[in-house]
Amino acid sequence: MFVDELTIHARAGKGGDGVERWRHEKRMPLGGPAGGNGGKGGDVYVRAVRNINVLAKYTGAKEFRAQDGKPGESSSRHGRGGEDLTIDIPVGTAITRADTGKTYELIEEGETRCILRGGNGGLGNEIFKSSTNRSPTQTTKGKPGEESILHFVLSLIVDVGIIGLPNAGKSTLLNALTNARSRIGAYPFTTLEPELGDLFGFILADIPGLIEGAAEGKGLGHKFLRHIQKTKMLLHCVALTDDDPRRSYETIRRELAVFDPTLTDRPEWIVLTKTDSVPQKHVLETMSLFRNKKVFAISQADAASIKRLSDALVGYLRSL
Repeated sequence: MFVDELTIHARAGKGGDGVERWRHEKRMPLGGPAGGNGGKGGDVYVRAVRNINVLAKYTGAKEFRAQDGKPGESSSRHGRGGEDLTIDIPVGTAITRADTGKTYELIEEGETRCILRGGNGGLGNEIFKSSTNRSPTQTTKGKPGEESILHFVLSLIVDVGIIGLPNAGKSTLLNALTNARSRIGAYPFTTLEPELGDLFGFILADIPGLIEGAAEGKGLGHKFLRHIQKTKMLLHCVALTDDDPRRSYETIRRELAVFDPTLTDRPEWIVLTKTDSVPQKHVLETMSLFRNKKVFAISQADAASIKRLSDALVGYLRSL
């Protein structure tokens, strides 16, 4: 199940109470004060991970709580601090505290933020000792931790946008690369549904419906162009069965330039598809048309060609 919104209640740990304790020494039934302070309550953190399905595991548990601090101890020993709670969320998730309205957005893998602070521990009686009060009995309670309703909203950050004319083999490529390991069902961008897949934690999106004139609103592609503005790179599928593969490529490039000129500066690899449907000579001739680009020629029936692309893609994304 894919979950992109979730609301939970979270609470940081309460601080441990300070305690009243006394040293017991020979000839002194009641020695000096020796009550330790309570430990600090645990904090609540959120951490961005490359798992777009991670929110789903929280749907059955609406209460999240960090550990309370322990009370102080005798012999001036402070109580142990409570363990922090870390909630993993997908990269690209925004977290809003209902009580303050403050929003945090985590967009980098491994990024961690403290959302709720644990309460400070209370004071033991030893700390109240003074020249005028040698036997203090005062202690203080630990402070409560922060708590709030937290609302999570995932805005997918797509690593790779797969583009190309209709029937260029985009969906086939997505299926081949993700191998149905973590295949996501249709995800609703506006009213339409690009397909998403997970390649070792990297998100790939098949951007459907691009045709000539898409940037001006023709066809379906204009509804999707805005969703590739934050992609790290583009895989541009060109079918070798097209009458003019180079023209097919240039058609999509023009649409990108019209919609957002910065998209044409995005790293782009050319993926020539359907090699099993044309002579090898045609494959080589077409590859020569893209000498200044990184080009892969693949076929769904050729597992080795898919693996070469997959290995290169994962290596490149991990190097960014």
